[in-house]
Amino acid sequence: MNKCSRIWLFLLLAALALPSVVVSAGDKDKESNEAAIARNLTIFNSLYKELAVNYVDTIDPDKTINTAVGAMLSQLDPYTEYIKAEDREDFMMVSTGEYGGIGSVIQQTKGGVVISEPYEGSPAALAGLKAGDKIVMIDGDSTAGWTTSKVSERLKGQANTNVKVTVKRPYAADSILTFDITRRKIQIPSVPYYDVMDNGAGYIVLTTFNENSPEEVKNALVEIKKNPSVKYVVLDLRGNGGGILESAVKIVNLFVPKNTEVLRTKGRVKQNEKIYKTTQKPVDEKIPLVVLIDGGTASAAEITAGALQDLDRAVVVGSRSFGKGLVQSTRSLPYDNMLKLTIAKYYIPSGRLIQAIDYSHRNPDGSVGRIPDSLTTVFHTAGGREVRDGGGITPDISVDWGKINRLTYNIIRDNWAFDFATKFVAGHKTIAPAKEFVITDSVFADFKRFIDPEKFNYDKVCESGLEQLRETAETEGYMNDSTKAAFDALAKLLHHNLEQDLDHNRKSIEEILMPEILKRYYYQKGIVIAGLKSDEAMDTVAEMFAKPGEYEKILHPARK
Repeated sequence: MNKCSRIWLFLLLAALALPSVVVSAGDKDKESNEAAIARNLTIFNSLYKELAVNYVDTIDPDKTINTAVGAMLSQLDPYTEYIKAEDREDFMMVSTGEYGGIGSVIQQTKGGVVISEPYEGSPAALAGLKAGDKIVMIDGDSTAGWTTSKVSERLKGQANTNVKVTVKRPYAADSILTFDITRRKIQIPSVPYYDVMDNGAGYIVLTTFNENSPEEVKNALVEIKKNPSVKYVVLDLRGNGGGILESAVKIVNLFVPKNTEVLRTKGRVKQNEKIYKTTQKPVDEKIPLVVLIDGGTASAAEITAGALQDLDRAVVVGSRSFGKGLVQSTRSLPYDNMLKLTIAKYYIPSGRLIQAIDYSHRNPDGSVGRIPDSLTTVFHTAGGREVRDGGGITPDISVDWGKINRLTYNIIRDNWAFDFATKFVAGHKTIAPAKEFVITDSVFADFKRFIDPEKFNYDKVCESGLEQLRETAETEGYMNDSTKAAFDALAKLLHHNLEQDLDHNRKSIEEILMPEILKRYYYQKGIVIAGLKSDEAMDTVAEMFAKPGEYEKILHPARK
């Protein structure tokens, strides 16, 4: 039986498995949901059969069904998705943190697919692959025109199998290099870095919530507590998009007593209603705790931050989180396909739902928006503090991260910092320890020389805006000699001077260059350390603890 016939048979059997009914026009509004499903599946089956048999051209069955499924799911929330059999491995990697491969991040550039970052201790790193290497062949096949998806598919595979990777290395005498790499099961750490800061902060960064995250956080916490200088713990969840719900419960359990309710889920189906409580003795339920969040903090990360806030166990610092209060589960489908669907909403200890977008109500154009603050409801933490639903987690102390300007945006977008770091590494086999490394005047001068003004793609917002205003003035009849002279004078003032702009934005540029360089020598740890060198949130936390009683005052404002 061919694939087209199998798909048609599956849809037909699905329809036959449901009750068959005949619905008149007058009874249409009264029909049951089950009857509507059966009726519409019958219509779909008939329609698809007619297309498959009589359409003028041959129909691609996979493409057709995938389009139909995609259109149907697009009317729901973005977390309900159809996972094709060939994508199962990537999906499972997210939940387990494990996959078979060489252990490297890759990225698409104008020139092709390049190594962005090999993981520390991975087969890729041990073999000698470096960030900036352009992948030109895999097992003898040219990668010209390949996407990152195709390259990734060929690099991954069963553990203990071999793959031959040929790269072109910039700024190297022998630029074409071939590596024979033995794949292995890659375990991506969810806690890439933890340390004790000079001010007594025990710092732990958590990047995702997979099966191993609770144990990794626990180990980091235990190690940090061994240092007698630790005064408080900072759990950094910025940019953490979440993951496994149960892992969030276990991480909260590290800081709160056994049998504490962390969240409950409620869905349309009764069996999707569940209460999650802590089950273990905590590691430390007394040490002062701070959780860092931002707009990239979502899902399980929000459960952790929100639960600790609702329980008055932690002060939350940063900016409002993403606002994802929906729970997903997976269902197996025929032929190794899967469906990830939203089955419930979760409610943290205060009783609030933090979901920020109401996907059940759409605008006429199909778009959805955030729930207005005016429609949110007040809830209360264990100690009586006011918190609100419907908009993610609002921090106890807000931090203004500032805005990225067009210059620094272009440096990132067009890979100027990435490419400069590649050249820098070619000329520097070693550098100072990550905590001591700085962008010197000499390094910054090299970066400025590295940028070719002729190739630098400036987003000339000011010039474009001025030109539009000039055209409007001419159209409206306001252009005369004095107006033209004013426009010309303003145009000179707004003309970009690249070197001047680079000098003016040196601080923000250094914050881009630092992690790009440090990750080449110190991997993920280097990126985190680079961020800590100039961290508004950590500075804010330090300021809070520098004020006697401020931490307790935030958590328990009613106490005297």
